[in-house]
Amino acid sequence: MVAVAVAQLKMGDKIGEDVLTPLGGILFHKGRIITTKELDILQAFLVNTVMVDYGDAIPPEAQPAQAAQPVQQPVTPFQQEYEKMIEVLRGLFNNYVTGQGMPVMDLRVQLEKLLGRISEYKVLTFAPRVFQERDYLLHNNVTSAMTSYLIAQWGGLPQKDWMQVALAGLLKDIGNVRIDKSILSKPTPLTAVEQEEMKRHTVLGYQLLKNVAALNEGVKLTALQHHEKVDGTGYPLGIDASQIHPYAKIVSIADIFHAMTLNRGYKKAVSPYLVLEQILSDAFGKLDPGYVRTFVEKVTQFHNGTIVRLSDERIGEIVFSDRTHPTRPWVSIDGKIVNLVIERQFHIKEVLK
Repeated sequence: MVAVAVAQLKMGDKIGEDVLTPLGGILFHKGRIITTKELDILQAFLVNTVMVDYGDAIPPEAQPAQAAQPVQQPVTPFQQEYEKMIEVLRGLFNNYVTGQGMPVMDLRVQLEKLLGRISEYKVLTFAPRVFQERDYLLHNNVTSAMTSYLIAQWGGLPQKDWMQVALAGLLKDIGNVRIDKSILSKPTPLTAVEQEEMKRHTVLGYQLLKNVAALNEGVKLTALQHHEKVDGTGYPLGIDASQIHPYAKIVSIADIFHAMTLNRGYKKAVSPYLVLEQILSDAFGKLDPGYVRTFVEKVTQFHNGTIVRLSDERIGEIVFSDRTHPTRPWVSIDGKIVNLVIERQFHIKEVLK
C-alpha cells in the first residue's frame, strides 16, 4: 500500500485502509473503489492523503504524498460578484446615517451584476467563500436578496417586481446603522432589554428609507414589516396577513432561512434541511403558506445526486425526493436506501456537494 495525495488519485483506485473524518468517524471503509463521488467527499472533508492498495503492481507514478495541500478551487465569476456586493453593502452600513443621499444606483448596479449569475446560486448548498462572523449581517442581507429574488420569480410576481424584492431583501436591516454597535456585535445572546432595542431596527429602517425616491413603497415597507407574522404576533406593529406587503412576506422567509444557516457569534449554522422543516412548521400561522410551499418545493426538487451527511455522520447520496416530504428524501449509503420519512430519528446534518 502507498499513501497517495487525494489530488493524485485515479478512478478505480482501491482504498487500502479505512479513511476517517476529522472527528474519528469512518468516512470510507477499506476496499472502497474511487469514483468521482468519492473524490468529491474526500475534498469536502479536506482529506489530504489516503492509503491505496495497488496489489503487487504499484504504478511508478504513484509516489508517496509530499506535504499535500488542500485543493484550492478557483474563484468563480459568481463568487466575485457576491464578494463585491458584500463590499458595496459594507460601505453603505459604515457610512449611511441619514435618509438622504443613499447610493441606490451603486447598490442596484452591483445587485444586477450578481443576479445576472443567479443560475449559479444554489440555495441549499451555497456558502460564502470568505466568511467572518462579524460580517454575518452583510451576508444575511445579500443571500436574502438573492433568495427573495428567486421566491418572487417562483411565486409568480410580475418581472418588474423581482429586482425590487431583491432590493427589499438587501436593505431590510438598514435600520441597524442606528443600533448600538455593541449590541450588533455581541458574541453572546442578547438580554431582554437588548432584544427590545434590536427590534427598533424595523422602524428606524423605514424612517431611513421613506424619503428615498428611487425605492418603491414595497422596499420601504419590507424594512418595517419583515418581522411581522401572518397571525398578527410579529413586530413592530402586530399586523396580520391582510396588511403585510407581499415583498415583506417573501423577504421574511429568506431572512429566517439565512439567519439559521449562517454562523453567528452565539449560534452556529443549522442544517438547511432542518431549517426547511422549521419554516414548513412556521407556515401555519407565522409565514405565508403559499410562498413557503413554493420555496421548499423549488429548493429541494433539483437535488437528486447531492452528497449529504446524516445526523449519525454517515455519508450518502440523495436518490429520490418525495414531493409530500421534500425535506426528508431517500439517501443511498453504501448501496442501502435510508428513507428519512420513515427513519425520522435521522436527518440531513450537512450538504457536502
